[in-house]
Amino acid sequence: MVLADLGRKITSALRGLNNASIINEEVLNSMLKDICAALLEANVNVMLVKKLRENVRNVIDFDEMAGGLNKRRMIQSAVFKELVKLVDPGVKSYQPVKGRPNIIMFVGLQGSGKTTTCTKLAYYYLKKNWKTCLVCADTFRAGAYDQLKQNATKAQIPFYGSYTEVDPVVIAQDGVDMFKKEGFEIIVVDTSGRHKQEASLFEEMLQVSNAIKPDNIVFVMDATIGQACEGQARAFKDKVNIGSVVITKLDGHAKGGGALSAVAATKSPIIFIGTGEHIDDFEPFKTKPFVSKLLGMGDIEGLIDKVNELKLEDNEELIEKIKHGQFTIRDMYEQFQNIMKMGPFSQIMGMIPGFSQDFLSKGSEMESMARLKKLMTIMDSMNDGELDHRDGAKLFTKQPGRIIRVSQGAGVTEREVRELISQYTKFAGVVKKMGGIKGLFKSGDMSKNVNPSQMAKLNQQITKMMDPRVLQQIGGMPGLQNVMRQLQQGAGGGLGNLMGGLGK
Repeated sequence: MVLADLGRKITSALRGLNNASIINEEVLNSMLKDICAALLEANVNVMLVKKLRENVRNVIDFDEMAGGLNKRRMIQSAVFKELVKLVDPGVKSYQPVKGRPNIIMFVGLQGSGKTTTCTKLAYYYLKKNWKTCLVCADTFRAGAYDQLKQNATKAQIPFYGSYTEVDPVVIAQDGVDMFKKEGFEIIVVDTSGRHKQEASLFEEMLQVSNAIKPDNIVFVMDATIGQACEGQARAFKDKVNIGSVVITKLDGHAKGGGALSAVAATKSPIIFIGTGEHIDDFEPFKTKPFVSKLLGMGDIEGLIDKVNELKLEDNEELIEKIKHGQFTIRDMYEQFQNIMKMGPFSQIMGMIPGFSQDFLSKGSEMESMARLKKLMTIMDSMNDGELDHRDGAKLFTKQPGRIIRVSQGAGVTEREVRELISQYTKFAGVVKKMGGIKGLFKSGDMSKNVNPSQMAKLNQQITKMMDPRVLQQIGGMPGLQNVMRQLQQGAGGGLGNLMGGLGK
C-alpha cells in the first residue's frame, strides 16, 4: 500500500470514532484493528505495529477515565503520538556550522538514488547561501562520475572527481582537502554502492570514512524495497556510525512504511525525503508535520517555510503597492514566478489543511504548470508600458490592436490573451480590496486587526476566483478564513502571494 492510501485508511479509522454514538472497548479495538492492518499492508515492521497497538491500549483505560473527558480526542491524540514515535528515534540530527567545513559522507546500496540525492542536498544548502561542493568517490559504478558531473554542472555546484584514479580513498581525501583549502562549508562526498551488502563495500566505506573523518554519515534508503530496508539499515549501522537517514523515492508509488520503520534500526533521524526525480523534489523531514500531512491535516509550518524562502518581505515596493491597492500586469508576472519557485503544486497543496497528498494528480499538476507558463509567455510579449500600466485591463480594452499584437508575438489566440487580462482583472480587484483593509498587514491576530465585514467581502471575492473543488476541500468559507489567518500570522507580507497561489 502506498503512503497516500495508508493516510486515507488511518484517517478513515479515526473518523469512525466520530461516527460512533458511544466510545467503548469494542469501538477502540475495531479502530486499532483497522489502523494496524493498514500499517502492516504498508510494510511497517510487525513488531513496531504490535508496540503501537499496546501503547495506545495502555493509555486508554475506560474504567479510570472521568465521565467528562473527551474520549474521542484522547484516543486520536494517542494514535497521533504513536505514529510520530514510529518514525522518530528521539535523536537530534547533525546541524552544519556556518564558516567552517562540514563534511557529509553518503553511503547506501547501488540504485538507491545516492548520487542524485548528493546533488539535491548540496543544492538545498546552496539555495540557503552556503558554499557547497560535491566529491565523487564512487569508482565502482561505471558512469557515476559522469552522472555527478552532469548533475553538479546543471545545478552550478563545484565538483571533484577523476577518470584515472581508481582508489576511492585517494579521490575522497584529495577532493575534501582541496575544498577545505578553498573555504567550502558543505562538502558532500558520494561513495560507492553495490547491488548487495558485500564485505568489500563495507571495507571501502570504512576506509573512506577514516580518511576524511566526516561530520555526518548519511545512509540513503530506497523506499520502494519495503521491509528489506531494515536489514540494510542494521548492516550499515554495524559498520559505520550513521548519523542521519535520507529516504528516496517516497512519492506516490512507494510502500514507504518499511523505510520509515527501518529508521528504528539505525537509531538515526530522517533528515530529508526525496519525493521525485527533480532537483527540488527534496523536503526537510519533520516528524509531526509529516504525520499531519499523511493524515490530511496539512503542514502550515512547511508552507510558511516555502513562503519565507522567497524573501517576500524584502520586496517592500510590492507590499507598498498592495497597501495602496495597486497591482500591475508585471506584478502578476512576478507572483506567478514566485508560485513556480515554491515547488510542485501537489507538494504545496498537500501542506494546506484539508488537502490530501494526491489531491492533484501528476496530469493536472503538469496542466497547471503548463497553463502558468503559457500565461507568462503571453506577458513576455507585452511591452514595458503595458506591463507597468496602472490599469492594464483598461488599456487593452480601449486599444484592441494590442491584443492582436501580443497574441501574434506569443503564438496564442486572441481569446487566450483576453483570458489573461480577465485573470489580471480578478487579481487586481482582490489587491484593491486588500489595500482598503486597515490592519491586514499588521502582525498578530488578523481577527483582531481587521474589520469583520471588510474581511467577509474580501473572502467572497477570493472564493469567486477559486476552483470550487479547492474551496470544498479546504472546508468552505470557514476553512478559507482559517488558512488565511494561519498564513497571515506566519508569513506576514507573503499573504497576498499565497492568496494568488490559492486562487490559481
